[in-house]
Amino acid sequence: MNKKALTIENNDKTYIANTYKRFDICIEKGEGAKLYDYDGKEYIDFSSGIGTLSFGVKDNEWINAVTNQINLIQHTSNLYYNEPQTKLAKLLCEKTGMKKVFFSNSGAESNECAIKTARKYSYDKYGEGRYEIICLENSFHGRTIATLSATGQDVFHQYFMPFVDGFKFAKANDNKSVDDLISNKTCAIMLETIQGEAGVNDLNEDFIKHIDELCKKHDLVFIVDEVQTGNGRTGYFYSYMQYGVTPDVVTTAKGIAGGLPMGAILFSDKVEHTLGYGEHGSTFGGNPVCAAAAYSIISRIDDNLLAHVKEMGAIIRERLTGVKHVKKITGKGLIVGIQFDDAVTNLDICKKAMDNGVICLTAKKNLRLLPPLSITKEELNLGLDRLIKTIEEA
Repeated sequence: MNKKALTIENNDKTYIANTYKRFDICIEKGEGAKLYDYDGKEYIDFSSGIGTLSFGVKDNEWINAVTNQINLIQHTSNLYYNEPQTKLAKLLCEKTGMKKVFFSNSGAESNECAIKTARKYSYDKYGEGRYEIICLENSFHGRTIATLSATGQDVFHQYFMPFVDGFKFAKANDNKSVDDLISNKTCAIMLETIQGEAGVNDLNEDFIKHIDELCKKHDLVFIVDEVQTGNGRTGYFYSYMQYGVTPDVVTTAKGIAGGLPMGAILFSDKVEHTLGYGEHGSTFGGNPVCAAAAYSIISRIDDNLLAHVKEMGAIIRERLTGVKHVKKITGKGLIVGIQFDDAVTNLDICKKAMDNGVICLTAKKNLRLLPPLSITKEELNLGLDRLIKTIEEA
């Protein structure tokens, strides 16, 4: 390993909290969907910073938007108006039909806000005692205490007790499992249309529509977590849009600002006035630099880009189908899960793929691919050549 990379690794181990099990790779720079380490080795990036680099690295429009805003002012606080934030909110509302936006710094914070909104809506309308939120087994909604409590995976429910009360867990794609949990204490149902961190598990259209109908019938707040699936990732602006449903709250983050920390919570007319003055806030939420970056991303997610995402996703599925050891391919667009037979492990494939010059992700027992939305066909096929070679030689 390069001497500078070794210094970085040693300093990391010395000074940074040991909460990440890092791969033995140190990225120096990149362009588009190509990354380079300090030895100059090239990698095709099928991870995009865990779905954050929507237009890849060194995206000129993004760079110009960020640079122009930095040259004006980098931060003001939410005690004052700022133009990038209002432009972005207007654009998000116009593209979704939602009515209001609150800006945060991450997906976990966005989901915290959604939880607060659901409980406040129910308290305002029905009084105390109606606070339970139905989530799904194998869901993932964040790493704060409340969003961990809302996460339907036992592995996350350790060490940090007591967790927040009021979350029930139904089985995904099981209508009766949800029906049985609804009571006079229920205020909301919260789901991801694709459970990304759980292995890229797809929810059925009929199940999602059933949840939508239940929320309308019982006046529950329907929360769709689009942290990983939003902002064009599935080939739709937000993934729920392909199902003809109408969420009350949509949360998002990751790819919205092209690599800068930002989240957003979109409110329908049902809950647009639920949070009043002083009932929620954020020092950095809607930071003008992040908002300018996000505007440059969201303004380019048009029909042509979404068609490109679907086309690239179809190529991935076509080329991986029938490959040795590949049992199942899940996801939509450019969020892809690959399930292997018992002869190989996802972690082994992930490590060997890096050796062969392609960066992937894992999710539970599956491999997960989240390439930049703008990845070219040439970049995609080169990465797939390397990945397929890795899988077949395993």
